Amino acid sequence: MTLPLSILDLAPIAPGETARDSFAASVALAQQAEKSGYRRVWYAEHHNMASIASSATSVLIAHVASQTSTIRLGAGGVMLPNHSPLTIAEQFGTLEALHPGRIDLGLGRAPGGDQATFRALRRDPAASDQFPQDVVELQAFLSGDSRVPGVSATPGAGSHVPLYILGSSLFGAHLAAALGLPYAFASHFAPDALHAAVAAYRSEFRPSEQLQQPYVIAGLNAIAADDHDDALEQLTLARRSRLLMMLRQSRQIPVTQTFSDDELDMLLDSPAGAQVASMMTYTGVGTGAEVADYVARFGESVGADELIVAHASLATPARLRSVELLAEAYATVPA
Repeated sequence: MTLPLSILDLAPIAPGETARDSFAASVALAQQAEKSGYRRVWYAEHHNMASIASSATSVLIAHVASQTSTIRLGAGGVMLPNHSPLTIAEQFGTLEALHPGRIDLGLGRAPGGDQATFRALRRDPAASDQFPQDVVELQAFLSGDSRVPGVSATPGAGSHVPLYILGSSLFGAHLAAALGLPYAFASHFAPDALHAAVAAYRSEFRPSEQLQQPYVIAGLNAIAADDHDDALEQLTLARRSRLLMMLRQSRQIPVTQTFSDDELDMLLDSPAGAQVASMMTYTGVGTGAEVADYVARFGESVGADELIVAHASLATPARLRSVELLAEAYATVPA
């Protein structure tokens, strides 16, 4: 049996488009994913990034859930150090009450932005150190067995929204194993520790009320197109876009600075470009059949239980087509 496929929707704001355009694209993508048989769509919390629209993750989930019927939707993830566990329990308890049986809550400990953004969020720089304790406190709010005397999450208590630990290092693997929670590795942009983290998680896993056996979700990128050369061209566009976003986010260049395609291609040959290439190590590119074969081989090499795909095409029609083509071809891949 082939592994279940899910989608990580990065909610991109394409050049010349608005956040409203991005939200419309996210609805269309989730509807296509539902039609094509994907298991879930997740959205990630990012702040102070002009090209990503999913900063208010729970609001976006609510919007998409109202325009789909069956597909699971969730955060992949909420950066818990930015929030109090009670606030997140109430938000996702509300989502679960509105859309029962369809809501996931993936949790990460990164700030989802730079240090200036972290200060703007009014968070303590040491908040990440409290991540394990905050996960346990959040889990207790959602179970209805609050660890804070006299405080209950309404909505949220008794909803048992399933939690997932996200990670790109061994820290998350150890924590997910200790708490008996599913583990999702962000190998779509941080591939280096993938195999070591999965091995550590599986070897250390302790069964819990939520999960009796270890469960690994591994991330990868995909660009599927009707024509192989078209997919390669889309990959070039995606690499240029990621490079530009990385340079702007790290303040190596002003946000307003632009480059020609030739200049960006020259930068892709620089150390910064090498970093982009490393981030996109696990990327399937080509026709639907070619990408489906890559995805299946990737899942087998990782020993994953589920794969979550970031369809990296920049244009919305191309991204929707990639979603469709991969699902169609993956359904025919031999077990």
